[in-house]
Amino acid sequence: MFDQLKELAVQKLGERMFSNSLGENETQEAAQEGSSFLMQLVQEKIGGGAMNQVQDLFSNGGDNMQNNGIFQNLQGKLGEILQSKGMSAEEARAEAEATAPDFINSIRDRFESKEEADSGFDLGAISNMIPGNAGDAINKLKNLF
Repeated sequence: MFDQLKELAVQKLGERMFSNSLGENETQEAAQEGSSFLMQLVQEKIGGGAMNQVQDLFSNGGDNMQNNGIFQNLQGKLGEILQSKGMSAEEARAEAEATAPDFINSIRDRFESKEEADSGFDLGAISNMIPGNAGDAINKLKNLF
């Protein structure tokens, strides 16, 4: 499932950022880095026992994503990534603020979808990876990447 999530993250970030001032290669690199950062955040939260933040972000309860720590970190990091690719600080911040909510909502839609094609996106499967030992959960997640 994490492979699917990462693939979707790269795709959606690339789509959302396609019309920015960066070139195609820089945009694709930024999408790759942003999706990797999101996966890292999810791993850290699960490993640290903060599964509620992950569930909140990717479920109906995530309506107020602006207050979610994962979302806040992702939005800030996207701005840094875009700036490192050549955007001005102001443009990168604005792009991150516009891109992050749509990006997270598109992922959330997959978790909430009843379509067969989206059946691999299951929050329950993420929480089942936590057998009570954070080290085991982190190792399982690392093996998925």
